[in-house]
Amino acid sequence: MAKRLAAIDTSMSASERETRRELAAAFRVAHRFGWNRTISNHMTARLPDNPDQFLMNARGFGWHEITADNLIKLGLDGRVLTETELMPGPAGLNFHSAILRSKPHINATLHLHPMAGVVVSALEEGLQLYDQEGCAIWGQVAYHQFEGLAEEADEAPRIIADLGDRFTMIMQNHGLLTVGRTIGECFVFMDTLLRACETQERVMATGGRARPLSRVVCQHTWQQMEKRRGNKPGGELEWQMYRRLVTEEV
Repeated sequence: MAKRLAAIDTSMSASERETRRELAAAFRVAHRFGWNRTISNHMTARLPDNPDQFLMNARGFGWHEITADNLIKLGLDGRVLTETELMPGPAGLNFHSAILRSKPHINATLHLHPMAGVVVSALEEGLQLYDQEGCAIWGQVAYHQFEGLAEEADEAPRIIADLGDRFTMIMQNHGLLTVGRTIGECFVFMDTLLRACETQERVMATGGRARPLSRVVCQHTWQQMEKRRGNKPGGELEWQMYRRLVTEEV
């Protein structure tokens, strides 16, 4: 059984407490959706009042076990600031901390190995869009070539360079990565990316002649969606609905 962390410091700021609750909710919802069934993979959130610090899950907890008080706090240099014997996974810590360090406007990251995402990550042609929902990530999908376990320090800059200014990434022969200006935006980007992968997987499984959407239609639909959203982080209404699913658990 995984060891529990020390109790939360009573002097903790209100913003850190709220960020802990929100991030814990994201782990619980992700588990409920079947995104992760192991102790692997990671999600992070920058602390609003201490932008050089962030929260992350400790290796040893299933995502259904994560609560506000067993998330660990780290510095952007990778130092563990929480009193605990548990540590984050080295691969996750390597590139999650690097992304937050290099992109001050990004406040959350999420990395998964869901089956449909792994399947599409292994396809030479990459992700194909087949429906309206998928158009929400038009122009937002980056790719990074598999290099082995992503725990080498020199790989992190390549992940960042490949990601560029986009919010979603298919890590080839590996899995999926999303980032966001808020936890909700990051979560909903992952939801959209994974559903697009699932749609492609199911379309291919029919054996029928597939009809992906054209670039022109994808771009037009994406522009319609962007006009509705304005310049605000996306997915906030959807995220609040998802969060209500697990309000009593975190």
